[in-house]
Amino acid sequence: MIIFDTMRFFKIIFWILWRIWFYVLVLLPILVLFPLLIISISKEKWYPYFFVIARIWARFILFGMGFRTKVTYDQEILQGKSYMFVANHTSMTDIMLMLSVTRNPFVFVGKKELANIPLFGFFYKKTCILVDRNSQKSRFEVYERAQKRLNQGLSICIFPEGGVPDENIILDEFKDGAFRLAIEHKIPIVPMTFYDNKKRLSYTFFSGSPGIMRAKIHHFFDTVNLTMDAKKELKENVREVILTELMNDIKTK
Repeated sequence: MIIFDTMRFFKIIFWILWRIWFYVLVLLPILVLFPLLIISISKEKWYPYFFVIARIWARFILFGMGFRTKVTYDQEILQGKSYMFVANHTSMTDIMLMLSVTRNPFVFVGKKELANIPLFGFFYKKTCILVDRNSQKSRFEVYERAQKRLNQGLSICIFPEGGVPDENIILDEFKDGAFRLAIEHKIPIVPMTFYDNKKRLSYTFFSGSPGIMRAKIHHFFDTVNLTMDAKKELKENVREVILTELMNDIKTK
């Protein structure tokens, strides 16, 4: 019993220090690269340069936390082509993993609340498409801003669950936004499965550990010949691909 309590004590100390270290890793590169970041966001056409820096930031955090990424591909992502990237959302590290595995410059569509995070929020607000889910006007503006970014040759990334679900939920229901945008702009949807992010660094404070962080790029869904009438079926089919992959992974453990 004493041995168990001692181990538990050291685990708690580790988790506290490890969580603090995560935020140090998030902020340190931003401070060091601040001048370059400011320059890279000063003009919209320079966004690809910002994206390169963002990928370095993401990989720095993953490496510093002891996460080793392992990515498998059912289909290759082509350079210079626009896509709609979608994945399951379980962890703060989902943003870093998405940046790490995707070379094509993309813009996140995310909730406006993240803009309140000190320093990180400043660049988040400048480079991402923010949505207020309680505002119809905000949701309409998302489509306009996405159109502008796609016309610049960029891709879009959305976590279609609309937030991080409770930890007992394997995959929450998907919102319509990503699929409406993909059909409207005739861009392929790239489903991705993030297997381990919840295990590695979930929103439960006293949890997590270093280790492998796997991702899978599934076969794309073409939207060229689709109309809005197909939106619901498309959404369900994409969700089924990711859910099936997650369920199969659970069964093999």
